[in-house]
Amino acid sequence: MTKRAIEREENRRRRHKRVRKRMFGTPDKPRLVVHRSLKHIEAQLVDDFEGRTLLGVSSQALEVEGDKTDQARATGREVAERAKEEGITRVVFDRGGYRYHGRVKALAEGAREAGLEF
Repeated sequence: MTKRAIEREENRRRRHKRVRKRMFGTPDKPRLVVHRSLKHIEAQLVDDFEGRTLLGVSSQALEVEGDKTDQARATGREVAERAKEEGITRVVFDRGGYRYHGRVKALAEGAREAGLEF
């Protein structure tokens, strides 16, 4: 990694840490965590009270056609559908230190379209 890439990742982690101070997932309202890589996007529902992941979905496993934004929207829909199967309808959205635009926004919109409230 270049020095600039390391700096960018450190800044993102610092932003995420700052946001996480005020954000907490419970069993009835878990935290929807987003992780974005260069090729894929992942979403997890985390119960911070018990310290466990309730479910996780990755665009890599879905194999959706289209660009990365379409894959992110499909990932959001899939996580919302699986959450509804588990009886979860409300979540706290944790953007993971990423800006709320592009793929992160598409994932959030996909989850809202499928019925998650946040």
